[in-house]
Amino acid sequence: MVLEGSAEIDPVKYGALWQKVQDMDKKIDKMEQQMEQLIDMANRSKGALWLGIGIWSFLTAVAGFLFGRQ
Repeated sequence: MVLEGSAEIDPVKYGALWQKVQDMDKKIDKMEQQMEQLIDMANRSKGALWLGIGIWSFLTAVAGFLFGRQ
């Protein structure tokens, strides 16, 4: 029984739409995982930068102390 003014749902089109939604969901999950990896890489490189700055400043302090005693 079809009510007047109601739209029928085409099962083929509904199935195609369902598949597209599922594919997009998988892509979004993959993008979220890649974003987490990028954030982890950025945090690690930030720590390495600060470590390098600290080592460089220590070395310049030692060199200044040794060469400044003349």
